[in-house]
Amino acid sequence: MSKTLMATAPNTETDFLPLEGTDYVEFYVGNAKQAAHFYKTAFGFQSIAYSGPETGVKDRASYVIRQNKLTFVLTTPLRAGNPMADHIYKHGDGVKVLALRVQDATKAWEETTKRGGKSYMEPTRLKDDSGEVVLSGIHTYGETVHLFVERKNYTGAFMPGFKEWKTVYNPTDTGLQYVDHCVGNVGWGQMNKWVSFYEEVLGFRNILSFDDNDISTEYSALMSKVMSNGNGFVKFPINEPAEGRKKSQIEEYLEFYDGEGCQHVALATNNIVETVTTLRDRGVEFLKVPSSYYDELLGRVGHIDEDLEPLKELGILVDRDDEGYLLQIFTRPVEDRPTLFFEIIQRKGAKSFGKGNFKALFEAIEREQELRGNL
Repeated sequence: MSKTLMATAPNTETDFLPLEGTDYVEFYVGNAKQAAHFYKTAFGFQSIAYSGPETGVKDRASYVIRQNKLTFVLTTPLRAGNPMADHIYKHGDGVKVLALRVQDATKAWEETTKRGGKSYMEPTRLKDDSGEVVLSGIHTYGETVHLFVERKNYTGAFMPGFKEWKTVYNPTDTGLQYVDHCVGNVGWGQMNKWVSFYEEVLGFRNILSFDDNDISTEYSALMSKVMSNGNGFVKFPINEPAEGRKKSQIEEYLEFYDGEGCQHVALATNNIVETVTTLRDRGVEFLKVPSSYYDELLGRVGHIDEDLEPLKELGILVDRDDEGYLLQIFTRPVEDRPTLFFEIIQRKGAKSFGKGNFKALFEAIEREQELRGNL
């Protein structure tokens, strides 16, 4: 059976990697200019900064967009025959960097590499008239990397090498607030390796575990473990496929992404009905569960503040744990490969991840897989 490993006692050890949260998520994409327009139009991001040939960077163009505490960087290579172009050819559009805010990027790099982390970037100081940013980084699963970002001495738009990007077109936001968590998909038998990596290299704890008894349908199954840093500001659930009669969503991802990678980014909101309504009206497509899901909902989760009808109309899922409840919904993949998607989540006290919704959610995903011929 599955087991829940919620830590109750405070961690008495000194946190050798104090994280202040997610600084930004960087996507390698085939056309960053168009991707920026999509995320502005559909998701309500605002233009923040730009880097490219006009700023002295010759191999790429990067657009920085922001909504409240949520920052995306969209990067595209300008020529073939380099790691960025190779990454996109192999994986399609996807997450390259999960950047973490720290007070001391040099110490973060030293602490993680001495514990076995493979260096991606040695501590590097970037300076301009607005101050300095220090970056360092390590590799994680697949070709994904963690950058440590120290920006306490910087007052510019984003970081040195970028210029402020102002546009006439600035659609209103959709109420998205910050990154709640980022989920990684890893290959067969790789779960424990990456759980150990986050425990030993980054000092995270496994706060929650789900096995194939929790996350399974008639056809497929997967396992998942949630890794959290000491203060709980950064959470990385890790998924691994499990044996099933047909191909699981994790196997489909691994096949089409051609390797391990970030499956989805969960974006927090304070009013999920308003946010999802706006996103839907702007063209974002969501997975839908059968209306029968709502027949037993209140009996399963008890009283909730929200009216049931809007949740049913939008397809928003609800689950409860010992500390409250949460509301969540998942987009369909945001590109043609069935890989990266987004979760919209509102927490009303709950610290869990919607265990009670797994079966309905994954059956919805399987219906999409079947339409693609990949089940």
